[in-house]
Amino acid sequence: MTIYIDVVLIENIIMNFIILLATGIILKEKIKIARLLIASLIGAIYSLISYISILKIYSSILLKLILSIIIIYISYNPQNIKKMWKSLIIFYLTSFAFGGAAFALIYIVKPQEILMKNGLFLGIYPLKTIMLGAIIAFVIIISAFTVVKSRITKKDMFCEIEIKLEEKKIKTVAMIDTGNMLKEPISQTPVIVVEHTLLYNCIPKEILNNLEKILGGDFENIPEDIKEKYISKLKLIPFASLGKQNGMLIGIKAEYVKIKNEEREEKKENIIIGIYNKSLTKKGEYRALLGIELL
Repeated sequence: MTIYIDVVLIENIIMNFIILLATGIILKEKIKIARLLIASLIGAIYSLISYISILKIYSSILLKLILSIIIIYISYNPQNIKKMWKSLIIFYLTSFAFGGAAFALIYIVKPQEILMKNGLFLGIYPLKTIMLGAIIAFVIIISAFTVVKSRITKKDMFCEIEIKLEEKKIKTVAMIDTGNMLKEPISQTPVIVVEHTLLYNCIPKEILNNLEKILGGDFENIPEDIKEKYISKLKLIPFASLGKQNGMLIGIKAEYVKIKNEEREEKKENIIIGIYNKSLTKKGEYRALLGIELL
């Protein structure tokens, strides 16, 4: 059977690229095509060397693991060990799924000549068979992980946030609210809803204790110096909730908000804090509501 090295190289690059692309989508990583192509080329070259080499080292498990780590680092540059291992596990699960789909499709196509050596699977079948197998596997994998990740656990519903407002910092626990799509209507800036009692060290109590009156245009209880300083900073944010279709919140722009979970910490600078004049929960499990799009 005649094996064309260039065809094998192209097939492996395509398969590696699609596997890495699926891995990135599942992990919600920023996709950089150039990095994926470089990593795919390295994987493809290794496959060829492994096929033609007579040295057993090329088929060792340790070398394959090291190669996988290199490919993951080139593709997505994980920032810590935990994230690297998570990426590596998803990469292997994706690879197994692609391999299963490819074998199943090749079994259906039934090529006349098949050859396997050092883990490299070769045969006389058109490139479109490879592409079709990759597409089928891609759809199955993304659909499966979408279903799994949609089952959010209780731990996944909360995160820690740090708010810097008026040169002061506040830390609290926020609930990730999939229904919170609040935005300031003019600038379309995302809004994080925070209990007003958290803000006493940042905003004068004369403002926080008179939110309803301010919404009604009554500034009688607000000292003139505070009124002059804050009147231009305050935003009006309309909202709708169960039992209140035309609600209104007062908001103020934060200097930044840091959102922390087990995997990463992100700093957002264009955020408005919506001031809620009641408690969000009876037991105080969380004191802020965070829209899922901010993650």
